[in-house]
Amino acid sequence: MQLRYRVLTAAVTALGMTATLSGCGGDRGSGDVTLRLVAADYGTGPANSSRKYWDGLVKGFEATHPGIKVDVSVHSWKDIDREVAAMVKKGQAPDIAQIGSYADYAKAGKLYRADQVLSIRTQANFLPSLAEAGSVDRTQYGLPFVASTRLLFYNKKYFAQAGLDAPRTWDDIRDDAAVLGQRGVTYPFALPLGPEESQAETMMWLLGGHGGYIDDSGSYEIDSDENIRTFDWLKTNLVDKGLVGPTAPGELDRQKAFDAFTDGRVGMLNGHPTLMQEAEAKGVSVGMVPMPGIDGPGKNSLGVADWIMGFKQQGHRVQLRKFFDYLFTDKNVIDFADEYDLLPVTDSASAAMESDAEYKPLWKFLAALPDSQFYPYGKTSWARSRESIKENIGRAVEPNGSPKSVLRKIARDSAVAAAAD
Repeated sequence: MQLRYRVLTAAVTALGMTATLSGCGGDRGSGDVTLRLVAADYGTGPANSSRKYWDGLVKGFEATHPGIKVDVSVHSWKDIDREVAAMVKKGQAPDIAQIGSYADYAKAGKLYRADQVLSIRTQANFLPSLAEAGSVDRTQYGLPFVASTRLLFYNKKYFAQAGLDAPRTWDDIRDDAAVLGQRGVTYPFALPLGPEESQAETMMWLLGGHGGYIDDSGSYEIDSDENIRTFDWLKTNLVDKGLVGPTAPGELDRQKAFDAFTDGRVGMLNGHPTLMQEAEAKGVSVGMVPMPGIDGPGKNSLGVADWIMGFKQQGHRVQLRKFFDYLFTDKNVIDFADEYDLLPVTDSASAAMESDAEYKPLWKFLAALPDSQFYPYGKTSWARSRESIKENIGRAVEPNGSPKSVLRKIARDSAVAAAAD
C-alpha cells in the first residue's frame, strides 16, 4: 500500500477481543468463538471508511457461519502497525491483522502458514507474484489483501498541444520534459524523492534501468552498477537540466506531486489507479503507459501490496480458515478493490474485472500486475532498508550529490540490517 500510496490516509479496524485469551496456540474446532480482527481503513473519512466494508462482510459471514463472531475496531494507518505490535507484545495478539507487513511476526513464529488457514483452492488462486511476495524462506505467511501497481501518467492536453507522443524510453522522457518546460509547464516531470514514499519512486526507476533492490539470490544489491547508472542518468538528464520543477526532488513528497498533477501543473509522473480517478474528477485528461525504461518500455512495473494474516496465539485455526475462505471469494475481493480504486489479488477476481467494461479504466493496471516486482516484504530487514532509502535517496540528485556515494550508504545500512535478519 503501504498501499494507498499511500495515497489515502487510513483508519484501522481492530475487531474486538475474545472474551478469554488462552495464549495456548492450539486449535479450537468447536464451540462459539469470537475472532478479533484488526484492519486498516483505506477511506478519507466516515463517508468512505473501510468499516462499512468490514461491517457488511462480517454480517454475511456470521449469517452463514453460526457459532463464529467477528469483532471490529478502527485505527489510522499511522497507528495500525504500532497498535498491533503493542497487542502482540502484551500477549494479546489479534486473531487477524490486516496491515502493511508480516515478516517480523512470521520470523517470530507467531503466524499460521497460509496452508494452515486456507483451502487449497483459495491459496492457489492468489496471483503467483503476490504469493511469492508473501513468503519467508519460501513459505507463505502473508496473505495478500489488496494490491496496486504503477504506470507513467501524462497530461494528454499538454502532450497534444505540444505535438508529443507518449514516451517509451528515458530519452523520450527527457526530450518531452524539455519541450513541456519550454511551454511553461511547472513540473515537466515530477520526481518525488522526498521522505514520504521515495522507496517507490526509486524502485520504479531502478527496474527501468535493469536493476532493483535485490539480486536473483535475494540479497541486497542497492549499489549495483545498474542502479548507479540509473541515478547518474536521472541527475544528469532531468534534475541538472531543470526539468523536475521548482521543488528539489528530495523535498518533494509523493502526495504533493499528485496534488500538482491534479491541479494541472505536472506534465508527467509515475502514478497509480487512485490518482487516475482524482485527476479526471478535476478535469485533467490522463494518459497512461508502462513506465519507460532505459532502452524501451519497462518489462516490470512496481507492485505494492498490503497483507492480512492469522495469528496463532488464540488457537482459532479452524475458524480462521472459514473466515479467510469467505473473505477471498470474488465478490468480497472485487468489492474492496472497486471501492478504493485498487487491484484484486486473486486470479479469478482479476479475470472477472478484466472481462467487465465497468472496470476498463483499471485494465492497464491489471495487465501490469502479474509481472510486477514487489518490495522484499519477506525480509525483516526491509523496514530499515526502506527507511534508509527515504532518508538518503534525495541527496543522490542534489547539485553536488553523488549517486554512487548515496547508494553505497543505503547498501551499507541494508547489509547491517540484513545481518540481523
